[in-house]
Formats: sequence, structure tokens, C-alpha cells
Amino acid sequence: MSKSVLVAYAMVPLLFILSMVMIPGFGSWPSIVSLLVIASFLGIASIGQTLTVLLGGIDLSIPAIIGLANVLTVRWYGAGIPFPLVVLMVIAVSMAIGATSGILSRVLNAHPLLVTLAASFMILGAVLVYTEGQTIGTVPDYLMAAVSPAGRTGPIPFPPIVVVWFALTLLVVAIEQRSLLGRYLFATGANERSARLALVPVTLVWAATFAVSAGCAAIAGILLAGFSGGADANVGQPYLFQTVAAVVVGGTALLGGSGSYGRTFAGTLLITELTTFLIGLGFSERIQQMMLGLLIILLVALYGRESHVRSQI
Repeated sequence: MSKSVLVAYAMVPLLFILSMVMIPGFGSWPSIVSLLVIASFLGIASIGQTLTVLLGGIDLSIPAIIGLANVLTVRWYGAGIPFPLVVLMVIAVSMAIGATSGILSRVLNAHPLLVTLAASFMILGAVLVYTEGQTIGTVPDYLMAAVSPAGRTGPIPFPPIVVVWFALTLLVVAIEQRSLLGRYLFATGANERSARLALVPVTLVWAATFAVSAGCAAIAGILLAGFSGGADANVGQPYLFQTVAAVVVGGTALLGGSGSYGRTFAGTLLITELTTFLIGLGFSERIQQMMLGLLIILLVALYGRESHVRSQI
């Protein structure tokens, strides 16, 4: 196990103990569940960011996809469409957008940063045109219950959103380590030219990875609709920096080809704990951003500079 993984997972309980000492009630059960609910939104959105980084890219359209899914969920369910169908439609639309971004990145030989940034602007513009600035609608009560810290999942003392996040974590880690897609993902991220020579369908891998990224962002947007009870096209904006931060804090290098979502899981918990800790101490949002940036610099210095996997072979 690499040093970055050990550091990330060791800091999670250390920061939690420090928070309990300095903030009364931080270690109470309701507080723990609330922290996990907040972490779940970031954790689910960070799945796609992790996979695109492993591929050697980055997905800047995640906030826009979250906003799109949030608005469409509220509008379509409010229009009388059954909620399960709404979920399928929203995820399908989002994944189609993500797959298109991945394909264009390869066909145009353009960095996904540029492609997904352009996609983000187009998505947000399309949402405004579609809604005409009005985000009226509603969400089902059971969706709000699913993301409520007071909710339970049968005998499990956690709300469904936390259970979904944990389940997705296990699934993604299994796909990374055990599946053909996972091997294709790491091979492409390590050296795309070599992957092509090994008959890896590189364009398909890029399309599938960005489609999954968009799908996870859509799930986060749907769940956020239940959390707020309404629609907001800009609800995903905080998740641009936070998803990248979760990947970096977890110890996955931005060079591609090495890392895992298991690391991002720890990074997500650490970022959520730090943010909650600073809020509990009364620090403003600006100070929170400064402290998070400082944490990233300290961890990067502690992890050390890792050379790209292709230079280690």
C-alpha cells in the first residue's frame, strides 16, 4: 500500500478526534450521520472525476451535469412523469452527453479539459433556454427521505444515500481491480499509444469513462434535488473544485494510469470533515477555501512527487 493511501486514511480518524475535542457534539450520532450524508454527495460526484483522472484527463462538466440533472428531475417529475422513469431519462441524457465529450476528445485529439469546459457552457445555456429561467416543479417525498440524516435503510441505521454511496464505492473499486474495463482504463491512462498497439479500444474506453462520470454526476444532481426540495441549475458549482480536491487529497495523481477510487473515498471524508470542522469553529467560506488549499499543498508535499507510471516500467 502506498504512502499516500496510508496518510489519507490515517488523517480521517485523527481529524475526527480533533473535531470531537474542539467542537461539542461533533461526535454525536446525528452529527456523524449528517457528515456522511454531506460526504455522500461529494463522494458520488467524485467517482467520475476519479475515473477520468485515471484515464489521464479531467471532467470540468460535472457541475453542469449536476445542475442539469437537478433541474430536469424537478421539472419532469412536476410534469407528472413517474419518478423511476425520470431517473432513467435523466441518467440516459447525462451519459449521452458524457460519452459525446469522451469521443470528441479522441476524435479531435483535444484535451478533455477544453472539451468538457465547452460542454459545461453549452449545458448551462441549454438549461436556461429550456427552463426560461423558471425552475418550478417538485420531487417525491421518498426522495427527500432518502437524503435526510433522519432516514434509515431498513435495519441499517443510515439513510439510503449513504448506503448507495458505500455500495457504489465497492462496485467501482471492484470494476477497477477485477474487470476488463478496469484493465483497459489503467492501460489507456498509463500509455495510450501502447494501449492502442495492445488492441485496447481506446475511443470506446474514453466514451465509457466520461459516460460513467456524467452518470454519477446525474445521480448526485438527482439526490441534491431531494436534499433541497427544489431545482437550481447552479447547485453543482461547488463540486468542480471539491471533486478534483477529493481526488488529489486521496492521493491519486493527476498524471493518469495509477490510483483508485478507494483513495478518493478517503479524500472525500477528509475534505468533508475539514469543512465541517471549520464551520463548527465559525470560519467563513473564504477561510475554508484557504484551509482546504493549504491541506492540498501539505498533502502533496507529504506524498512526494510521483513519476508517471510509464516511466516506472
